[in-house]
Amino acid sequence: MAAQRDYYEVLGVPESAATEDVKKAFRRLAKQYHPDRNPNNPQAAERFKEINEAHDVLSDADKRKKYDTLRRYGAFAGGARGPRPGGAGPTPDEGMDFSNLSSFGGLGDLFSSIFGGRPGGAGEAGDETVETALHIPFRVAALGGKIPVTLPMAEVCPTCGGKGGAPGSTIVTCAECKGRGTISFGQGGFAVNRPCPVCRGKGRIPSQPCPTCHGAGEVRVEKPVTITVEPGTEDGTRVRLKGQGAKGKGDLIVNFHVDADPFFRREGLDVICVVPINVAQALLGTRIKVKTLDGKRVVLRVPPGTQPGQKFRIAGQGIAKGGRKGDQFVEVRLDLPEHLTEEQAAAAKEFAEKTGLKY
Repeated sequence: MAAQRDYYEVLGVPESAATEDVKKAFRRLAKQYHPDRNPNNPQAAERFKEINEAHDVLSDADKRKKYDTLRRYGAFAGGARGPRPGGAGPTPDEGMDFSNLSSFGGLGDLFSSIFGGRPGGAGEAGDETVETALHIPFRVAALGGKIPVTLPMAEVCPTCGGKGGAPGSTIVTCAECKGRGTISFGQGGFAVNRPCPVCRGKGRIPSQPCPTCHGAGEVRVEKPVTITVEPGTEDGTRVRLKGQGAKGKGDLIVNFHVDADPFFRREGLDVICVVPINVAQALLGTRIKVKTLDGKRVVLRVPPGTQPGQKFRIAGQGIAKGGRKGDQFVEVRLDLPEHLTEEQAAAAKEFAEKTGLKY
């Protein structure tokens, strides 16, 4: 069985990295290896899953603390090694609670088996949970909507029904682990158990593997899923969709990343936009049409003598969430011509002289 890669190595961050640095590394890598950007690339899909697992653990303070404790025992490739025989430090059973390891995603079975847990327990739930990063437009995040996506995930093999055996084959006890589902070996000065690589922790294997799934009991499929985005969704929001994960019974965890909008930006439930006006409009006043989040346009009165950077409020045109609704603020930007004609320069000088402006 291949060693689990160290999560710090997966995200390319040091052990001392702050949570915000972990999230930045995750966003960069998730965007690079997202399945939508790498169609028909199983290596990218596996890398994407690995990145999501690493982020799920290292961005959560409690999970990260447990992970760092486990990491000292050398359970991960590239990770820290545990205390040598006779050295200081706790033994695997001292002050370490590993009763709830399903939150570690694909590591649940590894952790529980190393520290005496039952194979096929929490790890199975983790294997059926699928996690993905989804980039959504600013306006969809603000107003809500539905986004159809296609995700690679495991489903029960239709040929063998998940048993892993060819039609007509028999299921026998695994000769490697003698039906235990685990194998034992020494590591770091004490014996540890890991899932059997032959039967994958099941303890039993078919006499003839299924020709479709080659004994795995599952196949990789492209599953269409429609994801609902709630109004007011913020960047970094994480939601769990029950029953939308692998094998028809796992969950789907979606990490939302809100794309920047060329016109709007968000501050709480308020939205801000910048609208350019010329010198005459600023001096004399005007009326301008301003686009709102819902795509409509409202008429905004700009009074005479408006200053650059001045903001005007359009009530009730912000983001609605939790029974509250924000406003839209329009920031005025003064657009000045880069070059003046002789007539324009003369008019500007005349105006400055009459009003006492220095130039």
